[in-house]
Amino acid sequence: MTTRFVKPMNSLLVLLASSILLNGCTGASDTQPTSKTATAQSTPAANTQVMAYGRFFPERNDDFAWENDKVAFRVYGPAAPLKGHSSGVDAWLKRVDYSIIDKWYQGHLDGISYHVDHGEGYDPYHTGISRGVGGSAVWVDGTAYAPHSYKSYKVLKSGGDEVVFNLVYEWYTPLGIVKESKMVSLALGSQLYTVNSEYTLDDKPAALPIAIGIATHDEKAETFSNPETGRISAWENIDGQGLGTGALVEPSIVKEIKHIASDIKDESHIWIFTESDAQGKLSYKAGFAWQTAAEITTADAWNSYLDTYQ
Repeated sequence: MTTRFVKPMNSLLVLLASSILLNGCTGASDTQPTSKTATAQSTPAANTQVMAYGRFFPERNDDFAWENDKVAFRVYGPAAPLKGHSSGVDAWLKRVDYSIIDKWYQGHLDGISYHVDHGEGYDPYHTGISRGVGGSAVWVDGTAYAPHSYKSYKVLKSGGDEVVFNLVYEWYTPLGIVKESKMVSLALGSQLYTVNSEYTLDDKPAALPIAIGIATHDEKAETFSNPETGRISAWENIDGQGLGTGALVEPSIVKEIKHIASDIKDESHIWIFTESDAQGKLSYKAGFAWQTAAEITTADAWNSYLDTYQ
């Protein structure tokens, strides 16, 4: 299924395309989430170790979540409902340095909501069909074409100073069938995850028009940009505390930066427009900072962090 963010006359309309899922995109070494897999796996015991960590969560609609000592993220999986979900990146706000995602998911199973802060942080960030914190899409004629969810995953490294995993997406666009092999990494100490993607168009590497988005939550967020550093960012207030989100692209490959507002829920973003190279490769970084974590507490400090990120 493809989510389309259509922009006619300054308005974005979301159209849900066919729910027929594409098959055959999983490599022999990758894992395809299935209901059988979900019932076979059990939830690991909560681990309070300080580490960069990520895993597949069949117990919560095939989510894939990852974290380090500063931040946590998740994307929706194949079992997520088609309506109201897409491949945007969700932010889980944490104020402790130790691992929390296993504990919070186990709490979810036990009836303890991770949407409530019990002292470690929580998930108040709404993603829905937006791009969330740095989700990407193929951009064609003013429209962002994004997949519903990943089709397979593979964890390469987890539990130490860095988590590294790969997610495979495949979806229909007006250009043809796009496949993305998205390698994601997150090291201890960083507010930002790194993406190294390889795209194909109808099974061949291709230079594709790509848009990377930061949701503005129906224009509740203030947006910023700096073409000289390849930065887009936002700062908003959630439950009385500031939250900065943003993305970075190599400045030399930035085509345009544009803030597109909409009256329709989840469709307002600041976008950075770029392109994969002739081999279909594209790299970027994205992430967030939460004021309650008491390290980056203002929009100016957040933008400075992004502009000087190494």
